[in-house]
Amino acid sequence: MEQIQPQLKDFIIDYCNRYKVYRVDPDTLHPHTSIDLDLDIYDIEIDLFLAEFAEHFKVDNSKFSWYKYGYPKGSARVRMLKLMFGFKRPWVKKLAGYCYKPKFKVAVLQHALENGKLV
Repeated sequence: MEQIQPQLKDFIIDYCNRYKVYRVDPDTLHPHTSIDLDLDIYDIEIDLFLAEFAEHFKVDNSKFSWYKYGYPKGSARVRMLKLMFGFKRPWVKKLAGYCYKPKFKVAVLQHALENGKLV
């Protein structure tokens, strides 16, 4: 399995801890981790996250558009599942995946680090 660059992993963990978004276990972060579903960053918070990402890593985000990924707006069903059952259990993640299809993953950020452009 592909690994996340340590700087990116540290940035994500630091961001989530600083803004108290979601408690992230560093061992569970991988390229297929969804920013909106797994890390619970969506709506206006995702724009703040991307702005800080671009500023921190000096990545060009002028050509970025949500058209390719779909704007992450969250899901009431997923929030209810997380509140009732937690998000650690595999069956809850699978059921949440049926309710909400995330497209914006950590792999996109890692690719932006390699290319210098967030597209």
